[in-house]
Amino acid sequence: MGTIRVVWGTASAPTAMSSYDAALADAGIENYNLVSVSSVIPSDAHVERVGTAPDLGPVGERLTVVEGRSTVEDGPAAAGLAWATTEDGTGLFYESSGRAGESVREEVRAGLRAGMDLRDWAFVDEGCEVVTADSGDGFTTAVVLAVYGRSSPLL
Repeated sequence: MGTIRVVWGTASAPTAMSSYDAALADAGIENYNLVSVSSVIPSDAHVERVGTAPDLGPVGERLTVVEGRSTVEDGPAAAGLAWATTEDGTGLFYESSGRAGESVREEVRAGLRAGMDLRDWAFVDEGCEVVTADSGDGFTTAVVLAVYGRSSPLL
């Protein structure tokens, strides 16, 4: 059984990219190359909320993720991720971003519900994580990511 860890972070910094990098550092995944996938959870997976990622492998390796991300200038940022799984671990993620946590929460839940309605699967568990960041100096970023397993080599 593989573990998918849900991590999150927030930060403010002078540029959009530096605030994003700092938010990834807050989530514990700043030293990896992120590869985004759409949103399907493979069977035999276990989704676990961890907040900050543990050591997932050597620096510079690839991490497979589903990412909710908001980077804004002059204002609050919010990002969210919702998920639903079946008894065998198969499931879906849905991500969203914006400026208000409650509207992001409503959007991820509505999107997840629509995705669930498309499939003839018996969902048994649901989860949701939304993070908000107050406006800071320069740019502000909020991220919530589902990190699939451990890192893998790029070369």
